[in-house]
Amino acid sequence: MSTLRIKRGGKEISVAFDGAGLLTQVLREHGMMIATPCGGKGVCGKCRVRAEGALSAPTARERACLSPEEIAGGTRLACQTVLQGDAVVSVPDASDFMNIQLEGTLPEFPHHPMKGRYGLAADIGTTTLALRLVDLKRRALLKAAAAVNPQNGVAADVIGRIEAALNGEGKMLQALVTREIENTLQSLCADCGISSGEIGPAVMAGNTTMLYLLTGRDPTTLSRAPFAADCLFHLRTDGGALGMRSVAGVNICLPACVGAFVGADIVCGVLASGMCKRKDTAMLVDLGTNGEIALWHGGTLYCCATAAGPAFEGANIRHGAGSVPGAIDSVWVQGGRLAYTTMGGRKPVGICGSGLIDATAAMLKLGLVDETGLMEADEVFISDDIGLTQKDIRSIQLAKGAIAAGIKTICGHVGISAGQIETLYIAGGFGSHISVLNAVAIGLIPRELTGRAAVLGNASLTGAEMMLLNESYVESAAKLAHSAVSVPLGGSAAFAEHYMNSMMFD
Repeated sequence: MSTLRIKRGGKEISVAFDGAGLLTQVLREHGMMIATPCGGKGVCGKCRVRAEGALSAPTARERACLSPEEIAGGTRLACQTVLQGDAVVSVPDASDFMNIQLEGTLPEFPHHPMKGRYGLAADIGTTTLALRLVDLKRRALLKAAAAVNPQNGVAADVIGRIEAALNGEGKMLQALVTREIENTLQSLCADCGISSGEIGPAVMAGNTTMLYLLTGRDPTTLSRAPFAADCLFHLRTDGGALGMRSVAGVNICLPACVGAFVGADIVCGVLASGMCKRKDTAMLVDLGTNGEIALWHGGTLYCCATAAGPAFEGANIRHGAGSVPGAIDSVWVQGGRLAYTTMGGRKPVGICGSGLIDATAAMLKLGLVDETGLMEADEVFISDDIGLTQKDIRSIQLAKGAIAAGIKTICGHVGISAGQIETLYIAGGFGSHISVLNAVAIGLIPRELTGRAAVLGNASLTGAEMMLLNESYVESAAKLAHSAVSVPLGGSAAFAEHYMNSMMFD
């Protein structure tokens, strides 16, 4: 039996483990999650720790990610380091996500709340979890809270998590998310002076994969063609069935999904927007990792999902970061140079999604990158230590190209131009903080929609809250999901062409 001493946030604990073990796995088994956006392949470099003791030698992938000075100083990649005996590891302190989007515009609507005094609305995102505690009698929001989805420590995107589930880690993935939901809810209840036993109903939205993992379902059908989900939810369960003991008696509603890649989150977002109640053509884009798009035209809802990937969440970006204190969140040109702000006014520690879009637009304006994405320098520094490399710009092009191509493809499928869209609703945590003008400048959003964008905030969470306050919306959302036309992008020649063209900055 060996001992691992773990130092984090000024505290230290010691844990015992038997024999050799991968550092990320040993940490995970003792409740210490280390983000591995690349799924533990050792290519993103985001799981840096300082370690010493009986450790395996640095791997080739570590030597590719880390400088000789870093390795000499004890920096390792947790996903590549094998514990071979007693060791000490210093783990970065887990920063709270300051800008996880909890707010959303709650429209006017009739109230016929679900039964119970208090209700829980939850948005289970790929990267983050957002919860709202609602007083159903007073029809009032008590408090909201958020947390990082701990599944991110296994893989940053749904593909990586599906692979992990198929490799026998499904129960672990379920336990990670349910435990975090319980912990966050317990904190909410304590702050509001109520017990979790007083929670009556709950509505939990999320994309299709997140709901599969929440309920412990086998995601095989999501992993291979024809990608036809064998469960589109629109069902009720309870906390006990999901392994959440503190809310074992809570009646949990899992709203309907459209398909394997268009989930209940986009359905709840459409509900919150109210777009399907009007005659004009409207589009909703959730600018998250999965890039879900909904288009309302001629009385029909069309949906698609395009894999933007986690670049805008900080993965695959050298100095990428989530919405943490010190993340560069806005960039502009001032006096012929790049100026910036950081979250909380802290010293820069990285750059988040909104900052990436701003920085790219500013670099285009200064001629530091051309319309093809080619940079003149190896790295353009925004602050003294934080910059963007050529590889970063290529990752941004891939992400924004996927979203832009999805918009163009779904419009082409319906037979309209982007200019015919009267309102563009932007949803999601990341989408709520971007500059629309800069998103247009880099080609993420069609130029015709510059003055037509409306930011909804966390529309998925708002839709879930609306269902709590008017139970009939559960059925109306299900009818909407079942009647929606899914526009497949995989294998689409039109999407492939748009994707290639959309990677240009023009």
